[in-house]
Amino acid sequence: MSWPIWEVWVIASVALLTGIAGLVFVVLALPGIWLMTLVSALCMWWQPEIISWRAVLTLAILGVISEIADIVASAVGVKKLGGSRRGAAGSVIGTMAGAIVGTVAIPIPIIGTIVGGIVGAGAGAMFVERTVVQQSWKDSAKSGGGAAAGRAVSIFVKMGLTIVSWVFFIAAAFV
Repeated sequence: MSWPIWEVWVIASVALLTGIAGLVFVVLALPGIWLMTLVSALCMWWQPEIISWRAVLTLAILGVISEIADIVASAVGVKKLGGSRRGAAGSVIGTMAGAIVGTVAIPIPIIGTIVGGIVGAGAGAMFVERTVVQQSWKDSAKSGGGAAAGRAVSIFVKMGLTIVSWVFFIAAAFV
């Protein structure tokens, strides 16, 4: 079946913009691949001849892999160095807050957000471990270091998977 070329270009443009937003989302510890999956499903609903259900399913699978990598990296980072579940939760909140603060404090695009997110993860875990869990300063600092390391690994793995998803989504419009 033949469809107007403008529809292909509209979907490819939407995929391009969604991919950019997805990368920003990942840096802010938000679900960037899931944004692309949702948008691809909407494109499939609008033009099923251009974006197939297989493309949407592939993006969803990449999203699941990304979430598993995120959970494993963060949990291993905190737990490996003696942290608690509450410390891991503090790490997640610290990541989001740190990413926002880092964006303002270090006005280099993406770099400030990444550095802020990593530092925020460590600070959030350390704060919760020290104040809520009542760990010593030394143990809290170890847990915070593990959270920061886990967040760093997680961000880069998720960014890689988001880039793969982004390229796939754009290519799906033309295949």
